[in-house]
Amino acid sequence: MRIYISVDMEGIAGVVHEDQTNPIDPRCAGEYGRFRALMTAEANAAIEGAIAGGATAVLVNDSHWLMRNLLAEQLHPAAQLVSGGPKTWSMMEGIEAGHDAAFFIGYHARAGTQNAILDHTYTDRILDVRVNGASLGELGLNALLAGTYNVPVALISGDQAMAAEASQLLGPAVKIVIVKTALSRNAARSLSPSEACNRIRAAAEQAVKSLSAVRPLVLPPPFALEVDFRVTAEADLAQMAPGVTRSGPRTVAYQHQDFREVFRAFRTIFNLAAGE
Repeated sequence: MRIYISVDMEGIAGVVHEDQTNPIDPRCAGEYGRFRALMTAEANAAIEGAIAGGATAVLVNDSHWLMRNLLAEQLHPAAQLVSGGPKTWSMMEGIEAGHDAAFFIGYHARAGTQNAILDHTYTDRILDVRVNGASLGELGLNALLAGTYNVPVALISGDQAMAAEASQLLGPAVKIVIVKTALSRNAARSLSPSEACNRIRAAAEQAVKSLSAVRPLVLPPPFALEVDFRVTAEADLAQMAPGVTRSGPRTVAYQHQDFREVFRAFRTIFNLAAGE
């Protein structure tokens, strides 16, 4: 049994501020170093639970910022690690047919969610992303990509806003671990890191044992993507991508029969908008 794990950082227990997740600014090095260790611990808890539940192979994808956060020397030896970038599938690099389920650990709510720690959708340049009219965050976009490979999302961890988003999108069968309750964008009441790991480990084991209850997230094609940017200049750049049209002052659109191509277009769009 093969389990795929995508690990982000904003939804890790105790994280409330970007300084704790910032691998670039030297002023954040101390806090970032502490919290990347906690990120690694929650990843290990998910791996341990998956193995206890019957998993025989685990692939972990580092999915935060530069994607070089997880401490390789501390990662559970039963897992393989995907890290670094750029990666075509970004937070979902390594997903493929043959995985029995995906776990999303340390995830956060989509851009514009009230009382959600560090809410955003892939980048702070984006105000909203819609697929066939439905507003989606990283959870929804990544779950849809997993769905193209017939892989269901079986476990989510993060704050209470992430939990509500997951319940609405994925239904009651998905296991959800709430590790903190956001009081604002930068404040939360959190479990201790050790207790968060205990709960993730237990939920991961149960998720593997009850995979028959979960179903992949799929939508009927064609897939119509719309991306709202903060400012018109970002949309000016994004519309340069082949096949992309301008559908509003700050909005670009793209459509395709295959969601994998939509996801690739989305990655291109927001990188162009940054002038990258």
